[in-house]
Amino acid sequence: FFLELSPHRGIVGECTMSLLLAASASAAAFLVPHATHPLALAGRSRRAADAVSTIAVFGASGRTGSEVVLQALERGEEVSCLVRDRIRLTAPRDHAEMDLRKGSMHNFSPYMNDKMVRTEGSVLNRADVDDVFDGNNITGVVVALGGKTREVGPTLLFDGTTHIIAACKAHGVKRICVVSTVGAGDSMDQAPWTFKLLMKTMMQKIMDDKNAQEGLFLDGPGADLEFCIVRPGGLKQGAPTGIVNVIDGEAGAINRADLAAFCLDAVLDPDFAHLQQAVCISSDMGSGFKSLMSDKTMSRMGSELARPLEDANPFGF
Repeated sequence: FFLELSPHRGIVGECTMSLLLAASASAAAFLVPHATHPLALAGRSRRAADAVSTIAVFGASGRTGSEVVLQALERGEEVSCLVRDRIRLTAPRDHAEMDLRKGSMHNFSPYMNDKMVRTEGSVLNRADVDDVFDGNNITGVVVALGGKTREVGPTLLFDGTTHIIAACKAHGVKRICVVSTVGAGDSMDQAPWTFKLLMKTMMQKIMDDKNAQEGLFLDGPGADLEFCIVRPGGLKQGAPTGIVNVIDGEAGAINRADLAAFCLDAVLDPDFAHLQQAVCISSDMGSGFKSLMSDKTMSRMGSELARPLEDANPFGF
């Protein structure tokens, strides 16, 4: 779930929760997103029967990054991952055909899968970033960074992505997809108003880092790469639905698995329609805050409210 809220304990958390619940209950209607580029996961064709790419994945042990790894392998591609802790790179869900079990390293590590390369290190260390590229014939990059602010610092996204861009140029890699968030850059009007409130208050530092990261591509050293910045609405768990809409209206929920599929399309499809762009995506779950408050979101948000803000990964990557 995007913006897994975690204000300080006590009255502040209870008030924040009450505000969000009241907002979702009182909202009479939400804008209907305008689908400009619907994607269908099923039936996607490979570029060529014998074409195999190697995708570098940064943030591979996160809930979105691990889904990118799974789907890249599912498509027959190879992956080179950077993780802070190798034992945290586990399958995000069961997959019978690939003999994967959720939360397990079985068939999801270089020891059991020769299509995987895993580098243990930090995206804040340029040498570790270079190791992901060295000798691996990287053809595309997916950046799905996240983490607890107190562990990774307030400028992880900007600093880490700066290293990734430099490594891309040093190794001749052009294609890159970066997971950002609705509300970043010029997409604030696409965020539900309750999220706008949070982004301008308790999440301000995180949004500053997101905006700085995007700026590296929009008017910085990454501007000459074939980039796509993807701004998802609320992130949810679940298998791929195959429905991804690029929207210009208010954002709603999307499964991480569908976000991962979009990211892979961005770095694999030679005719991808959204290069040199920052786009907001949703699925078919409606729009606005109401679309996010379903399934296990309510109980998960309650758990997050019990944790200090500095301990959280608000974007849940």
